[in-house]
Amino acid sequence: MAVRHDRVITSAGVSSGIDMAVRLAALLTGDVTAQAIQLYTEYDPQPPFDTGSVAKAPAEVLERARALC
Repeated sequence: MAVRHDRVITSAGVSSGIDMAVRLAALLTGDVTAQAIQLYTEYDPQPPFDTGSVAKAPAEVLERARALC
């Protein structure tokens, strides 16, 4: 779990660190790019987005993931 307080975001542990990184990517670049990063890394738990597999990702996220390659 990542915790955000004003401009500070913290997390503890491997999975929560990945969650924090994806959430930070969303804040900096938008949800679609963050979801594409999650898809590209095949990180497939529920939080922060449920787009870690090709079967679950919407077309817009698939297109953005392909553009990141």
